[in-house]
Amino acid sequence: MAIKPVPEGYHTITPYVIASDAAKLIAFCEKAFGGEVTHKTVEEGRIRHAELRVGDSMIMLSQSTPQYPPTLVHLYIYAADCDAMFDRAVAAGGTVIMPMKDQDYGDRNGGITDPVGNSWWIGKRIKEL
Repeated sequence: MAIKPVPEGYHTITPYVIASDAAKLIAFCEKAFGGEVTHKTVEEGRIRHAELRVGDSMIMLSQSTPQYPPTLVHLYIYAADCDAMFDRAVAAGGTVIMPMKDQDYGDRNGGITDPVGNSWWIGKRIKEL
C-alpha cells in the first residue's frame, strides 16, 4: 500500500508556530478551542515538536530557541458557536483585539491575542454575499 503524501487528518497547508512558551500556547488552545494534543516530543525540558488538533485542522508547534526565535501568526477559526468560543478564548487568557460583531463580508467574528502574542480571529459565516 502506498503512503499518502498528506497524512490522514491533515490538510495541504498546516500552520507551524514557534512559540516563546509552547506549553502555555498548548494550554491556551486546549481551554479556548477544545484543542487536543495528538503528539508531543519533549527534549531537554522543552517542547521540541507538538501537534494539536482543533476541530478538523492540525497545528504544529515548538518551543523557540536562539536558532529558531518565536514567530507570531494570525489564524482564523470558523466555529458554529463563535460567540461561545470567543468567550472561552478570553476566559483562557486571550486579550480582545476586536469584539464579536457582524461584518459586511458575511461573517460574524472577533479577534483575540493569545498569551504568547498570536492573533486568533474567531467567526462563522452568517450570510452568503
